[in-house]
Amino acid sequence: MFTFPKEYDVIVVGAGHAGIEAGLAAARMGCQTLLLTINVDTVGQMSCNPAIGGLAKGHLAREIDALGGEMAKVTDMTGLQFRMLNTKKGPAVWAPRAQCDKKAYQFRMKWVCEKEPNLDLRQDQAFKLLYREGKVIGVETTLDVQYHGRAVVVTTGTFLMGLMHIGQSQQSGGRSGETAATGISASLQEIGLELGRFKTGTPPRLLRRSIDFSKTEMQPGDDPIPYFTHWKDDLFHVEHSDRSHAGMFHVEHPDGGSASRSRFYGKYPPESILERIDGQLPCYATSPQRQRKRPESSVRTCTGHRCIQEPSEE
Repeated sequence: MFTFPKEYDVIVVGAGHAGIEAGLAAARMGCQTLLLTINVDTVGQMSCNPAIGGLAKGHLAREIDALGGEMAKVTDMTGLQFRMLNTKKGPAVWAPRAQCDKKAYQFRMKWVCEKEPNLDLRQDQAFKLLYREGKVIGVETTLDVQYHGRAVVVTTGTFLMGLMHIGQSQQSGGRSGETAATGISASLQEIGLELGRFKTGTPPRLLRRSIDFSKTEMQPGDDPIPYFTHWKDDLFHVEHSDRSHAGMFHVEHPDGGSASRSRFYGKYPPESILERIDGQLPCYATSPQRQRKRPESSVRTCTGHRCIQEPSEE
């Protein structure tokens, strides 16, 4: 058994959407933070339909943004299409939704975590919680490493005793091709927590060349674009000190001035996906003749750089 020499203020288990925001929030408050994940190459990976927001989560993404989170900013930098749903109803139920480039979102979010001061990213699997006299003191991993900390945040998502149903078969896993987190479940039960199970579904992957787009209805993105973040200056006025990332994220100000003195320029955030492809990509509805009361409840998936909408069975 090896005890890691550095003691942390906060240890976050899992580096999905929730874990990233928890880790960044703690680090930006000045806490020495550890972000522990099974695979550092899948930090922030979008597992299924690469959408942020929607009727159930659009307000949540903006609330995270208001609290200083990163999800909205990364969405605006890597989005392919932006729409405001439910606009035929009152403003209280309007919901922003964006379709993102899956890999661009993942890579940028990992880059944000790696450059954050006070945040250490480590690849290992938490096996059990360490506690003494009813107080958590850290975690132990499958590699027999103990990390000690004052607080532990568990954000395992679908990986905690994950069970995948594929047709009539079942197999253990957090998502396709990745193992489930099993040991920590027993540890949670040991300290008296009751475990439950939630179900999630995966939209179908469609082969782009198998679709006859002439039989679909094109749905463009909204104009003006309903960006997620309130902090537009962080999108249009960016100055990064790490020159090694200049090709991807650095913004040169044409007037030579600082970000605080320069003004907005360009239609899209510099170095964003929208700037690179010069606009939004359309979605395609598969049943244009069918009048639906809630088209926004349809399932959308992406094939290449086209978004396909499949009507739900409601």
